[in-house]
Amino acid sequence: MAFIYHIHNNRYFRSLFYYRIGPIWTLLIGWWRPGDRYFQISYTTHIGKGMLIAHPYATIINAEYIGDNFSCLHCTTLGDKCNKRPIIGDNVSIGCHSCVIGGVRIGNNVTIGAGSVVVKDIPDNCVAAGNPAKVIRYI
Repeated sequence: MAFIYHIHNNRYFRSLFYYRIGPIWTLLIGWWRPGDRYFQISYTTHIGKGMLIAHPYATIINAEYIGDNFSCLHCTTLGDKCNKRPIIGDNVSIGCHSCVIGGVRIGNNVTIGAGSVVVKDIPDNCVAAGNPAKVIRYI
C-alpha cells in the first residue's frame, strides 16, 4: 500500500522509480503519472542501493557512479566537465546548493557541506566544505 501511495502522490519518488525501471517501462507508464521535471537522473549513471534524496527540487544527477547509501538535498548538481563525470563513493552525504563538477572522485564516508563547489578529489573519511571545497576535518 505504501508503494501505491508514493507512486501516486510523491513526484520525487516517481522520478527515482522511473530511473530504476528503465526508459522503456518509463515510456509505457510515465504518461499516467509523470515524474518531476526539476529532478533529473541520467540513465547512464550507476547508482547503488539506499539512495536518499530529500526534497530534490532543481537537482541534477549526472555522475559516472554513485555508491551505496548516498544522500543529498535540494539544488545539488553532479555534472560533467570535458566529458568527465564524478565518481561518488559509499556513505556520502551532500548538502544543499552544492556542485560536484568534472572527473573528481569523492571517497567513502564523506560529508560535503552546503554551498560547496567540489572540483578536486576528496579523500575517504572526511568533511569538506567551501568554494572550492577543502577538507576541514577528518573523521
